[in-house]
Amino acid sequence: MSIAEEIVSRIEKDIAIFSINIKRARDTELSSAERRIVDLSEMYAQDSKAWLDKGDYYTSFSSIAYAHGLLDSILKLKNIIE
Repeated sequence: MSIAEEIVSRIEKDIAIFSINIKRARDTELSSAERRIVDLSEMYAQDSKAWLDKGDYYTSFSSIAYAHGLLDSILKLKNIIE
């Protein structure tokens, strides 16, 4: 597997994990402020997919990492993850 294929695989894995966790957040009662953060995280995840399609792996990985950070803050606040 080439380095580019490894990078794409890693980003796709992170996007898949995000997809699981966003469902957990959407199934939780959230305040309007928390919902805005969840929505923002989803926008970053969508950006990650778009950058990946364009071959900009650095920006794609940065976007999905930021999406995870935002989402994780809400999941931790709601005691859904440790």
